[in-house]
Parts: sequence; C-alpha cells; structure tokens
Amino acid sequence: MTRKSPPPTFEQALSELESIVAKMEKGELSLEESLKTFERGIELTRYCESTLNQAEQRVRILAAGSAAEAEPEPFQRAEQ
Repeated sequence: MTRKSPPPTFEQALSELESIVAKMEKGELSLEESLKTFERGIELTRYCESTLNQAEQRVRILAAGSAAEAEPEPFQRAEQ
C-alpha cells in the first residue's frame, strides 16, 4: 500500500499551478502530456480555492467574534 504525501501548502500549490500555466502556454507538450498537466492544474485550482474559502471563513468567524467583544468608544474630535 502506498502512503499519501501530505498536501502541499497553499504557496506550493500556487507555485506549481503557475509553473503548469507557463508550461502549457509554451505549447510544447504532447496531447497526452497536456491532458495530464491540465488535470493536475484543475486539482491544484480546486485545492487553492478550497484553502482560500476556509481562510475566508476563519476570518469571518474571527471578525464576528471580535466585533461582539468590542466596546464602543466615544468619538473625539481632532483639535484644529
């Protein structure tokens, strides 16, 4: 049984995706290589999108929590 490697970091996935785009833009891959590369690109795109969605959700939760705990402060005019 093969052991799966840990998922890449967001930055690693994005870097690999950029590399794939550059490779495919050159147009030097065979049809089979292009399909495999495209498939990998789709996997990476989905992974990055999922990671970004999770990060956005965490930010929303943290922002909502800190907003509920925040105390209102009186407005002070700047002296002119």
